[in-house]
This record gives sequence, C-alpha cells and structure tokens, in this order.
Amino acid sequence: MPANGYAWWYIDGISDDGKRAISVIAFIGSVFSPWYKWSGRKDPENHVCINVATYGPGGRFTMTDRGRSALKQTEDTFTVGPSSLHWNGDELIIDIDEISAPPIISRVRGQIRVTPKAMTSKELLLTQDGAHVWRPFAPISDISVELDAPGWQWSGHGYFDSNFGTRALEEDFSFWTWGRYPTSDGAVCIYDAERRDGTTLDSAIAFTPDGDMAYTNAPPRTSFKRSLWQVRRETRADVGTMPRQVLPMLDAPFYSRSAVETTLNGERVTGVYEALDLNRFASPFLKPMLAVRVPRRAKWTF
Repeated sequence: MPANGYAWWYIDGISDDGKRAISVIAFIGSVFSPWYKWSGRKDPENHVCINVATYGPGGRFTMTDRGRSALKQTEDTFTVGPSSLHWNGDELIIDIDEISAPPIISRVRGQIRVTPKAMTSKELLLTQDGAHVWRPFAPISDISVELDAPGWQWSGHGYFDSNFGTRALEEDFSFWTWGRYPTSDGAVCIYDAERRDGTTLDSAIAFTPDGDMAYTNAPPRTSFKRSLWQVRRETRADVGTMPRQVLPMLDAPFYSRSAVETTLNGERVTGVYEALDLNRFASPFLKPMLAVRVPRRAKWTF
C-alpha cells in the first residue's frame, strides 16, 4: 500500500428491538488515528487497528493504533493483535478481545457474526480520479452479537462494506454524510460529500436481497438537529418530513454516528447514519484530544 494510503472494512448492526447497536472498523493506515498523521503517513501497515464500539446500555469504545508486528493477513483472515476478522465463505466472523478507552476502561470480548443476504460486485468512485473508492460488499445482512457482558447477546440487521484510498480524506473532502437504510424491498445507501475542488458527490443506491444494485431517485438533502458537538447533519428525506436521531451512537468533535429515522419515497426507515466534518478533523489542535481515546501500542508478539 502506498504512503498516504488506507483501507478499512466496516461492519455495523442494530438490534431487532432498536435499543443496542455495534460497529467494527478494521484499518490499515488508520485514517482517524493521530499517530498515523504524526508519522507522516509513510507506512500504513505500521498503523493498523480493529476499532470496536458498542452503543446502548453498557456501551464501550475501543480503538488502539498498533504497529506492523500486530498485523497478520491471509486470503480470508485479517488479524490485528488480539482481534480478527475471518470470512468462512458464508459468514464474516469477528473475534474481539480489546480494552475500552477512558473514561471507562474495561475489556470488550466476544464474537460477532455477519451473514450477508447476498454479496455485491460493484464499487463507487468517491473522487473522479479514483483516489477514494467505496465498496459495498453486503448492504443487506443479518448480524448476531455474543459479547461477554450482560445484555450484549442479540441479533438484528447488519451491514458490511469497505473503503480504499491513496490520499488523506481531509485532502480531498471538506464534509460528507453516509447512511444505510433497510427498506421493505432491500436497502438504500446514501453517500453525499463536498469535495475540496468545489464539486459534490450525490449518490443514492438501492440494493436488492439478491445482490443487485442500481442508482435510484432519492428525495433532497434535509438538515436535522446537530450532534452534541454541533457537527451539522443532513440526510435525504421526503419533502415535508424531518429526519430524527433515534439512538445516539458516537459523538466526536468532527464526527457523528447515530441511528436515524427518515422517510424515503413514502417509506419510514431507520438505519445507521454518519456525518464527518473534515475541516474540523484537519485541525492540528484536535489530534492531542484524539490521542487520549486512541492509544498507540507499537509492539505485539503473537
């Protein structure tokens, strides 16, 4: 992978009762790590991470930036230190053994299984030159969560995708939003962004349970209540309707993730949504704050 490069694999899920959620991001070239930035972004494989966050009662956040000695890869397994992702041909199996960040330091351990309804074979260029690419592997999935914590055994709807790039996100984008919304006949993913060159990305893609995908008409962008850190938020919504947060997930000075309810073409849907303010993220004053939540562990022995 070239200097400044990155790859991440992203998984999320919401419980059937809507009260709990989880996200996992496996990074090479950890784009949100201050340590990767401070290193000059010259060696992506020396900044790897499996970030796990749980949302709801007893929720925890784990994100440890690890060195290359913690990284192992095979054709079907990605391992960073004590945690791993494994594809067995039918399911993505995620084994977790991490330590959560302050203020509540505790072990987050267990297994997550993501079972796709079907796998897609398409990708979306996020910039015209292909420097940033989104690959939605399994937008319609089932998820089961079995963690070693009271109440953290549940099932629900899940999602699995990946992003790849050869430049820093903040170099090419000032703001973006993304959302994935299960629908009665599949799912819709919304990917909107403001690029530094003045152009915009305006994408709404519909997925069917058999893996077909196609661009679809979507209602206009609609602003809704800002996050706790006052990150602006907007997603698509039918004219005359207003999106709303139904489950808080992750709030950071530059980033918001939450479960959001909105109306798309007459259907009320609830899915995972994110807003990313890359102007804020680019600020050098933010990096020391992030280092508190993202410790660096350079050495690992298997």
